[in-house]
Amino acid sequence: MNAYRLSMQVVTTHKNTDFDALASVVAATILYPGTIPVLPKTLNPNVKAFLSIHKDLFNIRTFDDIDIDKVETLIVVDINNWGRLGRMGRLKKRSDLEIILWDHHSALGDIQSTWKCQEQMGANITLMIREIKKKRKILSPIQATLFLTGLYEDTGNLTFSSTKAEDAYAAAYLLEHKADLDIANSFLRPAYGEKQKKILFEMLQSGKKIKLSGYKVSINKLNIRGHVDSLAVVVRMYREILNVDVAFGIFFDENRGNCMVIGRGHRDGIDVGSLMRSLGGGGHPSAGSAVLKSVNPDTVEEMIRHLVEGNHQTSVQISDLMSFPVVTVPSDLTMKKVFKILEKKGCTGLPVVNNEKLVGIISRRDFRKVKKESQLNSPVKAFMRTDVITITPGKSPMEVARLMVKHDIGRLPVVEKGNIIGIITRSDTMLYFYDLLPD
Repeated sequence: MNAYRLSMQVVTTHKNTDFDALASVVAATILYPGTIPVLPKTLNPNVKAFLSIHKDLFNIRTFDDIDIDKVETLIVVDINNWGRLGRMGRLKKRSDLEIILWDHHSALGDIQSTWKCQEQMGANITLMIREIKKKRKILSPIQATLFLTGLYEDTGNLTFSSTKAEDAYAAAYLLEHKADLDIANSFLRPAYGEKQKKILFEMLQSGKKIKLSGYKVSINKLNIRGHVDSLAVVVRMYREILNVDVAFGIFFDENRGNCMVIGRGHRDGIDVGSLMRSLGGGGHPSAGSAVLKSVNPDTVEEMIRHLVEGNHQTSVQISDLMSFPVVTVPSDLTMKKVFKILEKKGCTGLPVVNNEKLVGIISRRDFRKVKKESQLNSPVKAFMRTDVITITPGKSPMEVARLMVKHDIGRLPVVEKGNIIGIITRSDTMLYFYDLLPD
C-alpha cells in the first residue's frame, strides 16, 4: 500500500503556485512534522524550473498521490479561498476537517479555519519564519534559499510598498542561515521568450493611455489561443514602456469565453490587489490577477474602468492635503512688502491674485532677480511668474509629485472653476509619501 494514502495531514496552496507559496508549503512541513506537501497542477514557470531540480529534496506530492478521504488536517498557506485550491477544494464539504491557515493578505476569504495566522505582510513566508525562529527550528541552506526566493519575489527584493520591516528582518535571518543569493536571483529571472515578445509587441501596437480620476491608465485586450506562461511579466514590461500608473491586460480565448485579467501598478493610488479581489481574484497593492468565466472582454474593460474610478474615491486626494485658506497678495503690492509677508508666514512662495483670479505666483527664488535695492519698491507683477502651473482638487498626490518634478516647482495652487481654493506644497506631498501625516 502507498504510505501516503495513510497520511492524515497535508499542506497545500493556490493554483499557479509562485515561490512564496512554495516556500510556505515547505515551511509548513518544518513547523508541522509529518505533513505531506501537495501542490496544484498549475505552477509558475520559474517554480516549475526550480522543482525540476529540487522536487525530491522537498518530497513534493500531487493530488493523485493522496487519498483525499484520509485527510484529517488541512494546512492552507498563502491563500484563503477554496476556489483557488484546485482539486483540493473538494475538501470544502468536509465538516469534520481541521483547517490551519497561514495567509498574509488582508482580504477575508471563504475558508473557515480552526486556527489561523492572517496578518498583512509583504510575503507569507515571513509570517512562517517568525514561528520557525520562535520554535528554534533548524534550516538547511537549500531551505533558506527557497524561503529567501519566495520572500524576494513577493516583495520585489524588498522594494514593493507592501513590504514590512519584518520582511527585511526575515531576509537577514535567512542570509544568516546561508541562503544563496545567486541561486535565488537565477530562479527569479522572468521566463521571457518568443511568445511573450510577440504578445508584448501586439499590446504595444494597440496600447492607449487614458486618464481615469487623475491616473494614467492603460487597458489592453488581446485574444490569445492556448496557454501562454509569464503574462504577468509582459504586463509589467508593457506598463513600464508606456509609462502609465497602472496597466491591465485582458487576455481572452474566443473559443472558451474565459478572460485572464492581470494588473500591474506602482505604490501610490490604485490598489490593484483590491481591485482584482472585486473581480474574484486577488493580489497586492501593486499587482494582482483574476480569471472570469463566460464573460465578454468589453464588459471586463468596463468593469475595470468603474472599479478604478471607485478605488480612487476612497484614496487620498489633493483636497485632503492642501492648505487653506490661502495667503495671497495683489499684483500691485511692492516686493518689499511681499518679502515681509514671506518672512512672517514662514513660507517660500505666495499666489498673486486680482479680483479672486489667479494671475501669477511669487517665490523666494524670484528675489534673485532683484539687483538693486530700489527694485524692492517695484510691484510684484514685475517679478512674478505668470505661467502658473495649477491643479484641481480631485487629483492624486502622485500627480502633484509628477508636476513638481516636471516643472521644478515647490507649490501648486489648487484651482476650481477659476478660483484658488487651496495650495499644496512639496512638503505636504513628502509628508504623504512618507506616511507622516497626522491621524
